[in-house]
Amino acid sequence: MARHRIFGTPFAAIYPHYIAKAERKGHTAEEIDRVISWLTGYDETGLKRTLADETSLEDFFAQAPEPNPNASLITGTICGVRVQEIEDPLMQKIRYMDLLVDEVARGKKMTSILRGS
Repeated sequence: MARHRIFGTPFAAIYPHYIAKAERKGHTAEEIDRVISWLTGYDETGLKRTLADETSLEDFFAQAPEPNPNASLITGTICGVRVQEIEDPLMQKIRYMDLLVDEVARGKKMTSILRGS
């Protein structure tokens, strides 16, 4: 199976879009950082380093310090696809992150977004 081109996309290329989406809806970069940190375990320093290093999404998730074991509790639809049904583990993680960002932008409560954490 061919590798999806999004896997090689630098995290730094999509991160500003996440921030812009949240800010357009009256939310903050800190909220986006919090959900990304919850999903991956990256702290502020780690996130900044991945942005500066132009780390690919594939490496971003492969090098995640502490992937959240509750990520499998994330359910919903992104781009018409149910995230819990995505077979490729890397694509599923990317879509989990997309869905979390969407939930922040929609104003969902942070306790709900973080699956009760």
